[in-house]
Amino acid sequence: MSSEEYKLLYKVDSPRELKRLAPDELRAYCDELRRYIIEECSVNPGHLASSLGAVELAAALHYVYDTPEDRIVWDVGHQTYAHKIITGRREAFRNKRRLDGISGFPRMAESEYDAFGGGHASVSISAAFGMAEAAALRGEKYKVVAVIGDGSMTGGLAFEGLNNAGADKSTDLLVILNDNNMAIDQATGALKNYLLKISTSRHYNRFKQRLWGVLSHTPRLLRLCQKMGNAVKQGVLNNSNLFESLNFRYFGPVDGHNLPELVRTLRSLRGIPGPKLLHVMTVKGKGFLPAEHDKPVWHAPGRFNPETGERIVSQGGAARYQDVFGQTLLDLARMDSRVVGVTPAMPSGCSMNILMQAMPDRCFDVGIAEGHAVTFSAGLAAGGLVPFCNIYSSFMQRAYDNVIHDVAIQNLPVVMCLDRGGLVGEDGVTHHGLFDMAAFGAVPSLTIAAPMDERELRNMMYSALLSGSPYMIRYPRGNGAGASWQNEPFEALPAGRGRRMREGRDVALLTIGTVGNAAARAAERAAAEGVSVAHYDLRFAKPLDEELLAEVGRSFRRAITVEDGSLRGGVGEAVTAWFNSHGFGLSVRSLGVGDRWIEHGTPAQLHALCGYDEESIYRALKGE
Repeated sequence: MSSEEYKLLYKVDSPRELKRLAPDELRAYCDELRRYIIEECSVNPGHLASSLGAVELAAALHYVYDTPEDRIVWDVGHQTYAHKIITGRREAFRNKRRLDGISGFPRMAESEYDAFGGGHASVSISAAFGMAEAAALRGEKYKVVAVIGDGSMTGGLAFEGLNNAGADKSTDLLVILNDNNMAIDQATGALKNYLLKISTSRHYNRFKQRLWGVLSHTPRLLRLCQKMGNAVKQGVLNNSNLFESLNFRYFGPVDGHNLPELVRTLRSLRGIPGPKLLHVMTVKGKGFLPAEHDKPVWHAPGRFNPETGERIVSQGGAARYQDVFGQTLLDLARMDSRVVGVTPAMPSGCSMNILMQAMPDRCFDVGIAEGHAVTFSAGLAAGGLVPFCNIYSSFMQRAYDNVIHDVAIQNLPVVMCLDRGGLVGEDGVTHHGLFDMAAFGAVPSLTIAAPMDERELRNMMYSALLSGSPYMIRYPRGNGAGASWQNEPFEALPAGRGRRMREGRDVALLTIGTVGNAAARAAERAAAEGVSVAHYDLRFAKPLDEELLAEVGRSFRRAITVEDGSLRGGVGEAVTAWFNSHGFGLSVRSLGVGDRWIEHGTPAQLHALCGYDEESIYRALKGE
């Protein structure tokens, strides 16, 4: 649709203009807004389904609350496309997630309407509670709302926030639980079942409809019912309400796509003091049938035809690293009955769904709870199993102590597979997996491996199974290098043993992980111009191959290290420190990510920006 075909969308450039719409215009505006999101995401991909489900909620919040003075904290950025467009970023939305464009997630530096950054799950309640307390201490009167959804309520941090906020009945905080029964995949766990019980309770819904019918006309009864809330709800539900037990007044569930009901409810709640929770039921992918019918695929579907729903998928090419992981895990599970899989709500994201479908009793989706995933895996290992715990690299940051205290100190055979290691591209600064090798390299008894290609990943997983000790494998997002791996026999790789990939005399090139493929091409180009390069694939960030390093130290005056990760505390620093401590005086230049935040763009753009794409490595080999 052209701008002329939108009757209302281009009339709203801020929440102030949104408030001028009549109720029937607000409904039409939401329909146009949803269509605009679909059209723009079809050509410039992003997180589609979650934002489609939150269109009415975002519009109702900005319609009722006085943003940006009132603060809305969105949990995870997956829900926020409508919010971004309403708050003056309609045109900028066309370049979301692109280099120098706006982020796909809320960013405080991007807009005054983004009250708090949100790329990882379960942070909204704690952050919003902090803002509410700050307002009280400073004598300010703004309202604070936390919007949590997409399974984020299963995270322990969300309950820490609820527990703390509920202890202070004077805290003016509204938590909106955007319940779509989904994370990226189908939601799991006891909380999902509890929310389902509330939302489908015939007695409770009958009570809710009658209550809000009365309250919409008689506000005095609202205060009276609040005083009676716990007793009434317990009587209707025949059990205690989880949120009421944490001192949050519970309201709902309400239909998150019924705009009049949402607006009416939010206006009523805006005047109620104290901690309160509104349970909103939404449909992930609402308004686009393909997304409603296949929510996991349409969470982030890539490019597609907005009219037919046909996804535009690149054909051919190498397998994705995540699929190599998923198939290899199934092969290992068939080989060894001790092998089990653990994922924090990412079975399709990491391809553990392959094992889940073939052997559902050997696979555990623990919800959005990374710390629990690691400690649960430690318990499985203590019980005689060998868990493969797959967590995105940037999410493993949340489980740092669990790795140290529960796995490494006790030397338990937990295999931690870190998907999305390195620069991940369009998801940007909150999702780059840059710190894993630097952070975990300091942990004793932990082996850290990084494959150069698909076959190496497969063999590292096999070697981890044989190791009987804590083992971490990190690999990137996206497609592999094209190495043969399916039906290949397994090969055990000794921990801390690298390999020489290319003979040379002038300069030593030491790489770790898949960046070694670009380095190999750069070495080939340099050799064609008379620079003789010896290329070494370290394979292991910890322990380092000291025999290989000694060979380099004796044979070369100049070395270059390359890693898809942080240079501070990274492999390059470790290699340089080893050379220095052993009396080798060669000059070492390290390529990787410097001490700065890297925003979003394609991986190729970001590798070039950080100076370790093929061209940058080639220039470094030539001494430029």
